[in-house]
Amino acid sequence: MNSDRVKGAIDNVAGTAKRKTGQLIGDTPLQIKGIAQQVKGKLESAWGNAKDAVHKANKETRTQNVRGAGPSAAASRKQ
Repeated sequence: MNSDRVKGAIDNVAGTAKRKTGQLIGDTPLQIKGIAQQVKGKLESAWGNAKDAVHKANKETRTQNVRGAGPSAAASRKQ
């Protein structure tokens, strides 16, 4: 888990609290700020997930190439 996902989760929770507080006290601007913070949190989490997926894919590719299972190893076996 990277820092973007953590920040995203925190922003999402804080935004939810702001939105619900705004609903309870009838403060529309606070509700809007809460919704905006929730969206920010979801975007940060999605960005973190994408970064994790790329990191995992790169790690798997490096592992395969070290073991000789990469495309270059297959090409050299055919020769």
